[in-house]
Amino acid sequence: MKLISLIGEPWPDYGLVDSGHGRKLERYGPYRFIRPEPQAMWAPASPDWDAHGEFVPGSDEEGGGRWQFDKPVPREGWPLAWNEVRFTAQNTPFRHLGFFPDMAPVWSWMREQLSDAQDPECLNLFGYTGVGTLALASAGARMVHVDASKKSVEAARGNAVLSGMTDLPVRWLVEDASKFVAREVRRNRRYDGILLDPPKWGRGPNGEVWKLEDHLPGLIADCRQLLDENSRFLFLTVYAVRMSALAIGELLRQALADLGGTVECGELGVREEARGLTLPTAIFARWRR
Repeated sequence: MKLISLIGEPWPDYGLVDSGHGRKLERYGPYRFIRPEPQAMWAPASPDWDAHGEFVPGSDEEGGGRWQFDKPVPREGWPLAWNEVRFTAQNTPFRHLGFFPDMAPVWSWMREQLSDAQDPECLNLFGYTGVGTLALASAGARMVHVDASKKSVEAARGNAVLSGMTDLPVRWLVEDASKFVAREVRRNRRYDGILLDPPKWGRGPNGEVWKLEDHLPGLIADCRQLLDENSRFLFLTVYAVRMSALAIGELLRQALADLGGTVECGELGVREEARGLTLPTAIFARWRR
């Protein structure tokens, strides 16, 4: 299986400014932040970074950490945009800022797959704050957005308001993704596209435990039952896990073999503004018609 890369380029409201020595400097609208980045093993372009804040990781193996601010930053967040989608960026306790900028080429790719589809319906599992959901909904797809976190779904609804997209056909559901998909299979439902961005570990709204290595194969098998010969895509991303892109690519190829089409896998990355080098961020596998 051929490995490919999807590289996120800078856009007006986001850019990877510089990276190196295990850290990265990013711009989020008018604000700049430093975050840990173990894959940035090279030296940075500049020895001195001017930032509004930095996330300092914890010293234990469980992770953790906290933000330290040198300049004022709106604690309630501030608006950003990707194309017609507007959303709130915010310094979260989990070191990220409320969305994943390396997903920008994924949003574009999914929209391309649906460009000639008639009234498509798509499913966004582990949908988080809904930027991917709104990217597809604004391109004409009916959406089902599923996340186990009530807070994340509330943030996604808020982003729909910010984008002026509350009239778009989106179902916002606080659900355990695996249970929801299994129920959709029993209902003989089908979708034109599925986006999965599962965490390494998590809990559902009723205490359900999710472990990526244990539960991903079963979830993919159920997702296969929601696709048919007219479906357009399935896109899977995996972060922060010791797992190979080839492994998840072969998982998709086996699960979706009877559908035909093409399975590809590889890495997501972001292009640095300072030198144009690529910072890898995640692995992915995708199926397309």
